[in-house]
Amino acid sequence: MNIQLTDKESEEYFYNSLCNAVATGYMAGYGLRLDFEDADYAAAKKTLKDKGDSPCMEDIWMQILREGKKLTFTDIEGEGENTRSVTLEDVHKKVALTPLNHLTDMVNENDDAVTADVILQTVFFDSIIFG
Repeated sequence: MNIQLTDKESEEYFYNSLCNAVATGYMAGYGLRLDFEDADYAAAKKTLKDKGDSPCMEDIWMQILREGKKLTFTDIEGEGENTRSVTLEDVHKKVALTPLNHLTDMVNENDDAVTADVILQTVFFDSIIFG
């Protein structure tokens, strides 16, 4: 089965996943840390504030991607073998590859940290490698 999502839908589901699995500390249980360049974070934050927004960190992370930069899960417990970076293009292409039961939960707003975890792993690792 081939699932088609708009770029906007992919970004929304990825954003929700950042809120539910990264911001809550859920992904840290795998020895992963979300990283980005400090300068990219500052520039993205400034862009959003200049628009009159009062951005939260997930807004800023998404803006980093929209500005053509990367977000990276850094493997802090292993030897870096699970360090992966993504771009906005990855988000657009890979969210739709999430296992259908989890993607359906997100679409139906019946998602939780597990749903978010699966979406993030799909986008960053192309499969579920943790949990």
